[in-house]
Amino acid sequence: MTDKITYDDVIEYTHLFTMVPSFVLEMMARKNSNLVLKFKSTIQSHMANLTDDQKNKLDIILNSDIDELQFVMDEAYRKTGKKQFKILANPKYKDFIQHNLSEIKKLI
Repeated sequence: MTDKITYDDVIEYTHLFTMVPSFVLEMMARKNSNLVLKFKSTIQSHMANLTDDQKNKLDIILNSDIDELQFVMDEAYRKTGKKQFKILANPKYKDFIQHNLSEIKKLI
């Protein structure tokens, strides 16, 4: 197992990244919204059902440098064209990502 999230890891969960329309995601990122708080019960429910491998990947994400995560998101955007990845790769939304990852850490 690697200690970094890769493009393959992201692609495995594309459905999670694309559940929210890109224009909604960008609006939330622009406002630096706390999405974890808004979806707390849903997140907690999903976290209770994670496999050991998924828990390890989540731990890696939570402890990764945001720049590295955004690099992987940019790679995912370039390969898939999914606007959600482009939004998450945008350096101006670094605080949005950091804020929401911090909130997930509080849940676990």
